[in-house]
Amino acid sequence: MLTDDIILNKINQYVDALPFDRKPNSLYEPIRYVLSIGGKRIRPTLALLAYNLFKDNPESILAPACGLETYHNYTLLHDDLMDNAELRRGKPTVHKRWDANTAILSGDSMLVLAYQQMAQCDETKLKPVMELFTETALEIGEGQQYDMDFEHRNDVTEAEYIEMIRLKTSVLLACAMKMGAILANAPQEDADLLYKFGEQIGLAFQLQDDFLDVYGDSKVFGKAIGGDIVCNKKTYMLINAFNKANDKQRAELKHWVEQEQCNPQEKIAAITQLYNDMGIDKMAEQKIEHYFDCGKQLLDKVNVPAERKANLINYALKMMNRKY
Repeated sequence: MLTDDIILNKINQYVDALPFDRKPNSLYEPIRYVLSIGGKRIRPTLALLAYNLFKDNPESILAPACGLETYHNYTLLHDDLMDNAELRRGKPTVHKRWDANTAILSGDSMLVLAYQQMAQCDETKLKPVMELFTETALEIGEGQQYDMDFEHRNDVTEAEYIEMIRLKTSVLLACAMKMGAILANAPQEDADLLYKFGEQIGLAFQLQDDFLDVYGDSKVFGKAIGGDIVCNKKTYMLINAFNKANDKQRAELKHWVEQEQCNPQEKIAAITQLYNDMGIDKMAEQKIEHYFDCGKQLLDKVNVPAERKANLINYALKMMNRKY
């Protein structure tokens, strides 16, 4: 059984050694750049940990697992372009370092490379792996479109938001888990349980991201606090604030959301205070706990000895910055 630290080291070595020796260099250099600036490598790590529940040689699936990482970074590259973001992991985004056309074309090539890496799996598992990955990729695009649509709506429900983050974030974690299980020749029932586990953990993970954007420590969180508030992003917090607000609170929320010019720190402080007054922070924490516990219950049902699940449980706790 490999720990997540050893697995992460193997993934980084594999990604760093990807050749990208095709031409022209101007197409592949941005891809090398995107993959070189790090990240937590959560998706390939989950794939290898899922495989390791059933078999002891997880490094044998590094190629398809890292296909998930290439795909994930492709989505970030295009997200950054759509959001006109300047930085990713503290480094200039591709469209800022190069230009928008380069970001589009290099991103397109990353998607193709992800499929190429995914295809480097056991031939007998190629069809189910490709079907799973393709369905997941379509769902992620759907989630991104919902997210964009929500920017123009003020009536987004909690249920709609949860479905959006399930599509945009959770399904790729779920895909990683199920893909690892499929490649390890796991029983169908266990592969399906691991998919659902990944889905629930993904929901908890994204809701925690929403929560930390308001209540996190910027040094720990890795980015400025309150970014979602400043740009009126429809998060679990804001949606529920509008749903729970009394008339006075709703008027104040609308005042801040509709203001085109304002002091960002004032806006963050005012909306955070509203969240506190309405108990939105406690609501979010309970929801995070709910999805994490649902995930844990699904993992408990996977038919492998408890000691083989220890590394995966520890990693899930680490993802959530949690203690036992």
